[in-house]
Amino acid sequence: MLTTAVVIESPQRLILSRLALTPPGDEDVVVDIEWSGISTGTERLIWSGRMPHFPGMGYPLVPGYESVGKVAAVGVKSGRQVGERVFVPGARCFGEVRGLFGGAASRLVVPGSRALPIDERLGEQGVLLALAATAYHVCGADQARQPDLIVGHGVLGRLLSRLAVLTGAEPPVVWEKNPGRRQGAIGYRVIDPEEDARRNYRCICDVSGAHDFLDTLIGRLAPGGEIVLAGFYDEPLTFAFPPAFMREARIRIAAQWQEGDLAAVKALAESGRLKLDGLITHRSDALEAGIAYRTAFTDPGCLKMILDWRSCT
Repeated sequence: MLTTAVVIESPQRLILSRLALTPPGDEDVVVDIEWSGISTGTERLIWSGRMPHFPGMGYPLVPGYESVGKVAAVGVKSGRQVGERVFVPGARCFGEVRGLFGGAASRLVVPGSRALPIDERLGEQGVLLALAATAYHVCGADQARQPDLIVGHGVLGRLLSRLAVLTGAEPPVVWEKNPGRRQGAIGYRVIDPEEDARRNYRCICDVSGAHDFLDTLIGRLAPGGEIVLAGFYDEPLTFAFPPAFMREARIRIAAQWQEGDLAAVKALAESGRLKLDGLITHRSDALEAGIAYRTAFTDPGCLKMILDWRSCT
């Protein structure tokens, strides 16, 4: 069984390739992918060659962890049904070609437990569930820990803000330097950092991925305040100790989302409480993946690019 997959052969060298799939077992399903998302965080680092050492890292590899498709075949112990639309957070089914994270392909073989059934009505927006789960993992439903300042108004920053509003907590302020990205706020404010004089934020969540911003954020904390690092950083983070000491600042890292986070945002999205509108800005046929990846990584107006695989299956 073959698949058409995006393969990053080496930094800045991306091709479409026909790959042999690992034969499915009794607990596996075969999924024909309809759409997959391109991550402007981790995938950009992999593509550019700036990805720090990470388990499974190496070339060549199939990227992608935001895929939605239809179950085409099931193993007797998979727990899934043919025809279900599912979200797949990546796969490792390409033989000697690494799957990091392995979702950008026309067909995948994955354990049934990793194929999450989703409402048909979500359609292409289902690819956003991974980022929504990442945002939920930052603070979950704990109203006391919601960020009152979010740095960055990309897709992750918007999802964080929308989730914070849903908790009933005070709507966060969002910093965004790019004027073109200050639109699209739903129930919260987006401003230029230069326009903000406030210095008593209790919880600041950074999703910018900037490595040289910590001193600025520490200077905006209230005593005992917390900075949550929710981006992915390719260079060491440093900060001046005295200002952090004076504020008794806390720094927390939000790691990868867990199964419960994904289930929570799935329920919110399917109920309509968490709106996913306006986040997918660009679409491309998967056969034009090379152009699509460059657009996703270089066009400031591109919030989320998705590949349409339906012509390849």
